[in-house]
Amino acid sequence: MRIVIAGAGNTGTQLAKFLIQEKHDISLIEANEDRAKHVSNRHDCMVIHNKANNVKVLMEAGIEKADALICVTGSDEVNMIICGLASSIATEKKLIKIARVYNDDYMQLIRPGGGQHLGVDHFVHPGMEAASSIIKAIEHGVIGDIVSFSDTPYELGSIEIVRGSAMDGLVLKDYRKLVPHESLVTLVERDNEVMLPSGSTELIHGDRIHVLADNKNLPAIYKLAGDTQKPIRKIGIAGGGKLGALIAEGLLDKDSVISRDIKDKKNHHVIFIEHDSKICYKLAARFPDALVLREDISDESFASGEELNGLDCLITTTANEELNIITAVYMKSKGVTRTIAIVNGSGYAAMARHLGVDVVIPMMSVVVDSILSHLMGSNVKEVHSLGYENIDLIEAEIGKNAPVIDKPISAFKLTEGGLLLLVKREGISFIPKGDYIFREGDRIVVIANVDSRLEIEKYWRSKQ
Repeated sequence: MRIVIAGAGNTGTQLAKFLIQEKHDISLIEANEDRAKHVSNRHDCMVIHNKANNVKVLMEAGIEKADALICVTGSDEVNMIICGLASSIATEKKLIKIARVYNDDYMQLIRPGGGQHLGVDHFVHPGMEAASSIIKAIEHGVIGDIVSFSDTPYELGSIEIVRGSAMDGLVLKDYRKLVPHESLVTLVERDNEVMLPSGSTELIHGDRIHVLADNKNLPAIYKLAGDTQKPIRKIGIAGGGKLGALIAEGLLDKDSVISRDIKDKKNHHVIFIEHDSKICYKLAARFPDALVLREDISDESFASGEELNGLDCLITTTANEELNIITAVYMKSKGVTRTIAIVNGSGYAAMARHLGVDVVIPMMSVVVDSILSHLMGSNVKEVHSLGYENIDLIEAEIGKNAPVIDKPISAFKLTEGGLLLLVKREGISFIPKGDYIFREGDRIVVIANVDSRLEIEKYWRSKQ
């Protein structure tokens, strides 16, 4: 694909890096001279030092022949203006236009199934994406990251194996003897290494495993791994900024667009911890059912006090990612059973998980994944992040005349580079077994090493 990216900040640069690795033709537009030089020196793509809300600049970037435009400048309005200008230029072919927005008023434009608004095909709101991920994790007990798949009851959940549990010492070839539910161990994290398991893999305490199963069966599987946690009801939010408020809205407002995908909404008690008095007043007015404490979460005397006793979960959402990690780890030592931390990139995410934070939400990865899901073409439907730079989780559709059609699963030569997890056919979802035969239109979920992804994707792509 030919893709134009407007904005070379952290998100734009991360997108460019990924898409270049995927062999796409990238043009990047950046108004800041130093940033433009920095990107030009490090990435093999066209870099234009100029403002993107200019017809001549877009023409120079190749917008007339582009397949997609991604606008991630620092201004919502500029991003939308760029999309509008591009619509007036690229009239000969379909141009996918994606705009990142931060203003909460634009969240109503983010609708299932897309649909163009203001010249934009897809809006991506970082706060909404992160808040939705957090609420989903809370609904599943904050045991680990949760990935849901489109219109299926299956979810991919993660949990750490407890010493002495039924799964401690289990060899995966014996997994089905222990677990009666249809499920699959898809990934094992051990000592900072991530591996795609085989039947000979032995699970040991301290391993974090990712299990694919029907969501109603995940709790029973978690118990076999040693989980004994109670439901999450009393929730602390450290930081009352935009993200903290969006999380509270999703938890307390039954009609919130943020938690519209949660079918079984439960009653939650929310406690805000925020040191800014003006923000506290606004939170108290907006969320009358929440308790708002004007306190500094980094104050040890407060963190050790009685106000936070009985918290089922603490979510750290301040602008300081180091503080978020440290606070989450410290509060676990004080008896808070589950913690969620917001960080910027995947580097801090890996560190936070290693230190014991239960769920880590890397903002940049969440945004990049959302953009890629809209971008990756007609066959790739979704791209999910598991927080590991070398692992991709992809939802795709078997295209017309794809090489695997009418062939058994053995023809899908993933070797050690990937694993076929899930199939949806005619509204029915199932974990494929050895006798599975691929059909055109099958919706599949694949987990793959980044180095193997291009080789694997050719199996489901349409042939002209």
